[in-house]
Amino acid sequence: MTNYRRIYENGGTYFFTVVTYKRARFLTTALAQKCLREALRQTKGKYPFVLDAMCVLPDHLHCIWTLPADDHDYSRRWAFFKGCFTRLFVAGGGQQGLLTAVRARKGEAAVWQRRFFEHTVGNDNDFYGHLNYVHYNPVKHGLVARPADWKWSTFHKCVKAGTYDADWGETLPDNIAAEKHEWE
Repeated sequence: MTNYRRIYENGGTYFFTVVTYKRARFLTTALAQKCLREALRQTKGKYPFVLDAMCVLPDHLHCIWTLPADDHDYSRRWAFFKGCFTRLFVAGGGQQGLLTAVRARKGEAAVWQRRFFEHTVGNDNDFYGHLNYVHYNPVKHGLVARPADWKWSTFHKCVKAGTYDADWGETLPDNIAAEKHEWE
């Protein structure tokens, strides 16, 4: 296993990728969307943060969070979010993957991969590169021709806020983060 060290900064802004267990493709179903919204609401209520951007694909999601000035614990937030989502999803009739003996022994469900990818956003250029990455991702994966066609992202809110023109991303953007990690 790679010796990976996470960076924790009070008030930091972070890009995340979170993946379903064995890449199961259910995150864009009606049940999963309902559970995602509720898990996000509960997580933000218990452990506040600003959701700068989010894009949900069938088997993974990307987002950018900014934490409060006096807090750096995004790992606690992800653990709470995943647990909340899993309870809601399974209670609502969602199917989890086949439990391994290790997951069963640890009391873990088979809904999410254990880990998540995190990148500490360093400056405005890095932020906008990752913002573009988040919103261009459905195009990258061949799910739509342009970001405006994907309904499971904050792209439309960014258009309303003036961050993007409605036709942004019809061609490959210039400033896009080149994230490549084992989950992509």
